[in-house]
Amino acid sequence: MRGERILVAMSGGVDSSVAAALLVERGFDVVGAYMKNWINEDNVFGDCPWHQDIEDAQAVADRLGIEFRVVNLMRDYRERVVEYLLAGYQSGITPNPDVMCNREIKFGVFLDYALEEGFSAVATGHYAQTASQSDGTVAIYEGADPNKDQSYFLALMTQNQVAHARFPIGGLHKPAVRAEAERLELPTARKKDSQGICFIGQVKMSDFLAAYVPDKPGRIVTLDGHEVGEHRGLHYFTIGQRKRIGVASPEYKRAYVVVEKRIESNELVIGWDEPETEGLYSASARLASVSWTRHPLTAPRELLARPRYRAPALPARYLPEGGTHGRIEFHEPQRALAIGQICALYAGNELLGGAVFESVGKGADTNLNLE
Repeated sequence: MRGERILVAMSGGVDSSVAAALLVERGFDVVGAYMKNWINEDNVFGDCPWHQDIEDAQAVADRLGIEFRVVNLMRDYRERVVEYLLAGYQSGITPNPDVMCNREIKFGVFLDYALEEGFSAVATGHYAQTASQSDGTVAIYEGADPNKDQSYFLALMTQNQVAHARFPIGGLHKPAVRAEAERLELPTARKKDSQGICFIGQVKMSDFLAAYVPDKPGRIVTLDGHEVGEHRGLHYFTIGQRKRIGVASPEYKRAYVVVEKRIESNELVIGWDEPETEGLYSASARLASVSWTRHPLTAPRELLARPRYRAPALPARYLPEGGTHGRIEFHEPQRALAIGQICALYAGNELLGGAVFESVGKGADTNLNLE
């Protein structure tokens, strides 16, 4: 709605900068805000980029002539995202902090703050799109740029969150976003995209885990039970991992891959990276924390499922099991479905919702209580 008051989450990057600029250009009442989620208060990783990010976001706001504020969400972020991340890795699953950040922070406490401050919506630099539907709901669609689409990371959002979300650059390709930044002479036009964990910039996940999760060495074993090495801790590995296992393959042109993490015995199980390897491929999985962006699916349905970011959305059948549980049955076996990861569900390019992989394959009836 033209003229509505929108709070833009400005990270100091080019995407959110252009998002804010386009809203200003379209006549909206825009205020920029930097979410202070994490400042590396333990000084574990040296100089984290948040100071520079705030300066860059402020510079863009000044260029646009809009108000800019810093919103401190550090306590909520530690409780809702960081603790979830650490607890997940310590329990042997593979959590997704980016998905949780969107549900709990950007469109959770940050949206609550925005509504309390009199804003009607929160805008971000996500590559995703929304559209109002005839039934009064708002649907999320994939971003126009297939190489940058971020709808996967919005899979656990509720309809109330979607209705208050704005994605101004969702209909653009990345080169066009850069071009818009140059046209508008934004200070961040040539700033490189950040990599690493969503809340601490360039820091690698392995370095973060090394700082906050104690090492717990254990045996590396093959599927037939032979010990072939020692690992530092199961939290450094995920199902399907081929590199940095620490064990060299004894056979030319055959690579080892992680196929299981045995929490009780603290053993890392490896096998050959081949379709026949037990536990590497699964056609079914039990889902927990099932969430829908519009309407819940209460009957079995054919749809598309994306088992991880960057994976294609693949034909599958969803089977509801009541409450927030369900089952997904892929038409073809999938490689390395990881417990704790997010499965995003689609109808065409519309994001229907998502869930957490609770168990996969032969153990798909095991309840790990991932609610």
